[in-house]
Order: sequence, then C-alpha cells, then structure tokens
Amino acid sequence: MKTNQALESVKEPKPIVPVLAGVIFNPQGKVLLTRRHPRLSNGGRWEFPGGKLRPGEQPRDCLRRELQEELGIEVTVYDPVDVVTHGYEHQCIVLIAYRCRYLGGDIRLIDHDRYLWVDPGEVLQFELSAADVPIARKLVQETARPDGDKP
Repeated sequence: MKTNQALESVKEPKPIVPVLAGVIFNPQGKVLLTRRHPRLSNGGRWEFPGGKLRPGEQPRDCLRRELQEELGIEVTVYDPVDVVTHGYEHQCIVLIAYRCRYLGGDIRLIDHDRYLWVDPGEVLQFELSAADVPIARKLVQETARPDGDKP
C-alpha cells in the first residue's frame, strides 16, 4: 500500500523543449516585442518573438524560419544574447535568445495580437513571459552601460 502511494506521488518528468527567440533591433535602435494571443499558453504576455527548434534544424535557421512564418519578417541573426531554462506547468523550455537585425517585411500577426518597437531600456515595463524576463534584464543592463553595443 505505501509503495503504491509513493509511486503515485512521483511525477512524470516534464518534456524539455528547445526554443529560439530574437532580440530584434530595427535601424532606429528599438527592439521588437510581440504579445501572445490570448488563446495561446502565456496569452497576453509580451515576448521576444521566435519559436520551437525542429529536430535536425540549426538554431539560426530555426529563428529565421519562425520569424518569417509567424511575423513575415526577415532578419540577420548574430550571436546569442542569453540562454534561459524555465519550467512551466507542462514543459520545461530552454530559451536561446539571439541578437538580430531587422531587414524588412511587413509584420503580420498569427500567434500574436500586438507588436511594439520599444527602447531597449524599457522592455521590463511590459508584462513579459517568465522565460523572457532574464533576457530583458540583460538587455536593460547592456543598455545602461556606456559601451553597450547593438548590431
């Protein structure tokens, strides 16, 4: 009887999902934030846009694909900004954020209901998805430094 209770209390491990995000700068030095559509998980939260890595896909290729598919934009992908691991209720994500430069395309919204170009130092003023908060903090710290570089 005690063995069954112990087995019932053991939770299944959460799947680990690799996700890419773009910290996308436009020519004016603003950063793109998108708000997740209310019908989706984390609905109403702001995020750095991106998506899930497919098996066998290279991270930079994934990010370019996701941004084209979900927002209709083209970017140049530079170096990683940060890697964040965050456990949500049903899954654990490994979020890899890359610094990007916006090249063009008219933004269209599929999984999002709003987008804004914001000053990098203001990103923490938005209600961000939990996994995006450490990336936003790092961006704000970089912006506060006199030598903070942007692509």
